[in-house]
Parts: sequence; C-alpha cells; structure tokens
Amino acid sequence: MGRPWWEGAVVYQIYPRSFQDTNGDGIGDLAGIARRLDHFVDLGVDAIWISPIYPSPMVDFGYDVSDYTGIHPMFGTLDDFDRLIAAAHDRGLRLLLDFVPNHSSDQHPWFLESRSARDHPKRDWYIWRDAAPDGGPPNNWISDFGGPAWEWDEATGQYYYHAMLVEQPDLNWRNPDLKAAMLDAMRFWFDRGVDGFRVDILWHMIKAEAFPDNPLNPGWSPGMADMHRVLQLHSTDQPEVHGIAAEMRALADSYGGRLLVGEIYLPIDRLMVYYGKDAAPGVQLPFNFQLIEAPWDARLLHDLIADYEAALPPGGWPNWVLGNHDRPRVAARLGEAQARVAAMLLLTLRGTPTLYYGDEIGIGAVRIPPDRVADPRELREPELGFGRDPVRTPMAWDSSAQAGFTRGTPWLPLHEDWPTRNVMVEQGEDRSMLSLHRELLRIRRLFPALAVGDIRLMARHDSVLAYERSDGGERIFVLLNLGAADARVDLPETVAVTELLSTVRGMRADDPSRRGSVDLAGNEGLVLRAAPAS
Repeated sequence: MGRPWWEGAVVYQIYPRSFQDTNGDGIGDLAGIARRLDHFVDLGVDAIWISPIYPSPMVDFGYDVSDYTGIHPMFGTLDDFDRLIAAAHDRGLRLLLDFVPNHSSDQHPWFLESRSARDHPKRDWYIWRDAAPDGGPPNNWISDFGGPAWEWDEATGQYYYHAMLVEQPDLNWRNPDLKAAMLDAMRFWFDRGVDGFRVDILWHMIKAEAFPDNPLNPGWSPGMADMHRVLQLHSTDQPEVHGIAAEMRALADSYGGRLLVGEIYLPIDRLMVYYGKDAAPGVQLPFNFQLIEAPWDARLLHDLIADYEAALPPGGWPNWVLGNHDRPRVAARLGEAQARVAAMLLLTLRGTPTLYYGDEIGIGAVRIPPDRVADPRELREPELGFGRDPVRTPMAWDSSAQAGFTRGTPWLPLHEDWPTRNVMVEQGEDRSMLSLHRELLRIRRLFPALAVGDIRLMARHDSVLAYERSDGGERIFVLLNLGAADARVDLPETVAVTELLSTVRGMRADDPSRRGSVDLAGNEGLVLRAAPAS
C-alpha cells in the first residue's frame, strides 16, 4: 500500500526495570525482554519502545544519562542488546529506544568537564549563567520537580540550569558541537538496527536566548505542582526547536523507515507544529496525550477527537495514548469496566496507538508503602498525587512467587491481585482483559478499516461515543457506552450490521444481523461490521 510501517502499527511501551528480571536482583533486564518477546507476538503488537537503558546513576531511573552509547550493567551489555534486537526483528517486531536529549546526568563526562573550568571547551555544552544582581538565580524558572531550576556551582561561580532534578543539567542545543555529538549518538543506535526513537521532552530542548522571567501563573493554587507557579513561556517550546527536530528527522530518514515519536505536552495548535514547519518535516508522531488527561465524558471526547482530527496538518498521521510511565494507569482512573471500553477506544481510533505494559492485563491502582517509595517526584512533593511508582510496578506473568517477574525481591511491590491478574491466568479466560486486547488487535489486523481507514464521528450522545471506520467498501462501527446505564444508538442509516466484539460478551461468531438501532449494556463497547453492499 506504500504506507510507512508505523501508520498501521501498534506500539507497546516497556518500562525495563519492571518487565522481566533474569538474574534475581529484582530489576528487569534486556535478557528478560528477550525472554518475553513471544508475548508481543501473541498479543499482536508491531513495535516495542523501551524506556532508557543507558548507563546512569539512576537518580531519575535512567532519565539521567551518563553515556548515550552504552547499556547500564543492571540491564545487560551491548551484546545483550544486539541479541535482543536481532530476536525482535526475527519475529517481525520493530524496536524503538528512548532518547533523552534535553539533559544528561551530572555524572556524564561532558558535564564533569563543563563544570571543571569556565574556559573549558565543553563549558558551553551546558547552560551556565551568572547570578542575578542580588546574587540569586538568573531568573524565576522552576524545575518540573519543584524548586528553582538553577543550581549554584561554587567552584566556577555560576549557576547551571536543570529543568528536572539538580542531577540532570540541561544540554545546550545552541552549541553546534553538542548538537553534533548528540546526533552521533543517534547514529550509533541506528547503525545497530534500532527502528526509531521516542524523544524525551522534545519541547523543552531550546530555551529563550535572553532567559527572561517566566510570567506568573494566575491560576496556581496550593496543592498544584510547584512547577505550575509560572507559565513556561520562555523555558519551553521555542521556535528554534523545530530546526532541531528537522535535523533529527533528516537523520532518521537517511536510514530509511525509521520513526521519531516526540514527547510533547502542549495544546493541540502548538503540538501540530511538531509535525514540521516551513516545509521541513518534524517528528512523524508528536505524542497525543489527550485521552490521559480528558474527562471521561462521551460528548467531550467526541469533540476532542473531532478537533484533533481537524487540526492535523496535510499528511499528518494521528496517534493516541492511554497511559505511560508518568501518568496514572487507565484502570486506576476509570475502573475495570471502563478500562475495557477505553482499550476498545484506543485500538479502534484512527492513528497509531501506544499501549503501556501491564494495561493489557488491567493492572490498576497499586499502593506503595511509605518505606518503598522510590520516585524522586514523590519524595520532593509528597502526598500531592504526583508520584509515579504506582505506574511502574512489576509485570505479573504467572501465579508463582513474585508473579514470575523475579526470583528475588522486586524493586517495587506488585499489585495486590497479582495471583489472579497475570498473563498465565488471563490467557486462559475468554473474557479477561488480556483476551479482549488480543481480540481487538486481531480484528485490527483483519480489517484495514480499523488499522488505516478513515473515521467519521456519529451524532453526539449523552453517554455513547460512536464512530465509523471505513476503507474502500469496508465499514466498521464502534459504539462505546461510557456510562453505567443501558443505552440505545441509532445507526446512521438502515444498514445491516453483525457484531464482531463486545467488551462484555467477547467474540460473537453467531451474531445475527440487525438494522436501525443498537442496544448497549452499561459499560459496554461494541465493534460492528456492516454487511458488504450488494
């Protein structure tokens, strides 16, 4: 069909610390991912994205990189990685890595050199500024983890900038030598066969050159994150970032068939610019996080989808996300019944979906005892609901000790219902969350209308979100009851339909055709196929 591979693909995010441990240290590793590759094949996904596996002091669990072209020993070796990517490719799976270009670890050799002297050649590889006239930080910018975003370096008498933790100094992408070194790091992995990158906090990478104060946020109130005291007008989303994205894209395109996915939390009109600007292509998929943050309301979601589709630039391909390593799990937000409906939404909307590990078995809220808290965000701003440990807990594979994740002590506790909520148990249950995901992915592969077809939203409804997917003469209707009460939906015309899949009943091989209207139970999603035109 001539389409790029990612347009019809489903991406699966792996948090490697929590996926599968093979050496008994309680932390997942590359050999563990390799051991579980058949899970992805059985599930029906097309690509895996692995969160950072580079050498790191692990202050922010791998997002503080001390070597962009290595593997942390806790995860394995470069040889282990080469075996993993070969085994993935042998199974028809693509592999994406997380690239962390905005900041490094303060233990990276580049930063150690940069902070060694003001006149060191790598001084300008990071962002250094003199103190304000009163001796304080250069401006009022606030770290995303709370507190000032500037750290005083006594030895050289200047502040360095860190959008995240003190241990994560920001790289200066205005420096051509730094930029060249980072693009070389991307080449290193492309040369090893990596199929693309998820680019961490892409919109942070360039700062306003004059470093003015950010405006105060009039909407901030106690209980909100400290970072929201100001509006990040000058510290993020600067025009020059699009030139960097274009250079990354040109590099990826030079290898053929490589994908860039950008992490960008911005309003839709600004998000769309990351597809490309001034005829220079940007990242192919600027992450669309709206389903994570939106109220679970049929009318609001109808308008959200319509507005997003309308905003896409020519040639821009949509994408959708329900969860990730930073935000609460969908089953924790919505409950089990609506998490099933949400899975049907994610896997039947037009565009590339990203599925977060553990969501396919319905892991929900996980309690982290105070003495097990590991996340620096929770430790810095406790009890405000920003902690990320509950969404990073170990995957449950079976009902054996530690859910088959490790023979040691897991680095974070498992979900309480792991003896029954695990892959082995759920693969034997026709109506389990895992079986639902497998069937959704099966019909997505079976019917091109669901994978790459057009979308038409049906009439707005108080509790039901409804849309039609079509490709050529193939028509699929998706009806999602976001409420607990039964509902009736009128089809757009008198068309005969048969049921392919229900979130309540599962597959229906003997469903009689029906016309006119369709009844849904509370918390039910349906995929219906229109009879071919005679």
